[in-house]
Amino acid sequence: MTRDDMEQGKKLKKRRYYDYTLLFLVLTLTCFGLVMIYSVSYYNANKYYSDPTLFLRKQAIFAVAGTILMVIISKFDYRLYISRMPVIKIKPIFLLYLLCMALQLYLVLFGESTGGSQRWINLGPLGKFQPSEITKICVLLFTAYLVKLAPRRLDKFRGFLRIMLIMSPLIVLVTLENLSTGIITVVIVVAICFVASRKKGYYIFCALLFVAFIAVFIILFPYRSERIDVWRDIENHPKGYQILQGLYAIASGGLFGKGLGQGVQKLGYIPEAHNDMIFSVICEELGMVGAFAVLFLFLLLLWRIFLIAINAPDLFGSLVATGVLAHVAVQVLINVSVVTNTIPSTGIPLPFISYGGTSLLVLMIEMGMVLSISNRIEGER
Repeated sequence: MTRDDMEQGKKLKKRRYYDYTLLFLVLTLTCFGLVMIYSVSYYNANKYYSDPTLFLRKQAIFAVAGTILMVIISKFDYRLYISRMPVIKIKPIFLLYLLCMALQLYLVLFGESTGGSQRWINLGPLGKFQPSEITKICVLLFTAYLVKLAPRRLDKFRGFLRIMLIMSPLIVLVTLENLSTGIITVVIVVAICFVASRKKGYYIFCALLFVAFIAVFIILFPYRSERIDVWRDIENHPKGYQILQGLYAIASGGLFGKGLGQGVQKLGYIPEAHNDMIFSVICEELGMVGAFAVLFLFLLLLWRIFLIAINAPDLFGSLVATGVLAHVAVQVLINVSVVTNTIPSTGIPLPFISYGGTSLLVLMIEMGMVLSISNRIEGER
């Protein structure tokens, strides 16, 4: 073997760095989520569907499919999303934007209403599909692409406003039916723009403007302002039942919890406990120690994504990783805050743990993109 061959082999070895720590954390959280979903749902699944493993099996199918997708996506170059396709000469990111626009318009016009919210498209035997989850990926990738084209424009408010105007059709369509998901998409856009801009003073004005917009949006829709009334008087308001039962679960868990599977509040007291309220059952069964252990795993996950973001080989990769970090962080923050009644109630699942196939698939696709970025970082770590 010649000296040139040895040097070439060394370069290839450096480029094949893969963040197995991030992969391990994602799989750990997903497996823990499956365990908790079974613990939380087996009673109601058996009572109403005569199948105690119903929700576990459904989530496990998405977990396996998501893991396969994550690994496959991690092996592709993330820059393919903004490269022209060979035949039609269109960048995939534009097709994704058009697809998400079409799905969101279809949802507004023909979407299925469940629990008072029109957020799902019924796919028949395949179940229900929530387009807003795919829209998160589109917002993330498209914003990173726009910033990559001219990052210096963000030094002025005019550049930031231009990006917000381009993304506003998707954001508005999502927000019309799902305010919490709309907030998450805005946070993703702002986070990506914030890290790319050198001058950040105007973001204070943007934050105040965003708060004012949310306030007006809540006032215009009475059922949203009612949630604030529930939050202010959780013990006496007739619609504060779910959050109140969740608080009972947290309080009864104590330091070490009642033991896995031994929780009481999930037995019909907390409605849909395997969804957004699953963190309260974690606190009841595993105690504060278990709850902090879960939050610590999320912190480690965010730390790994942060390291990939700051070491990414190019600006686009760094911004994509930043968007994923913002998505996971804000979703964990909102979910835990709602469950502990720190903020008014809103329907945001706990990433990788709450029941929800579309949400899990989207999160694993995002993790695959971050792993793809890590796989192209030169140098050993």
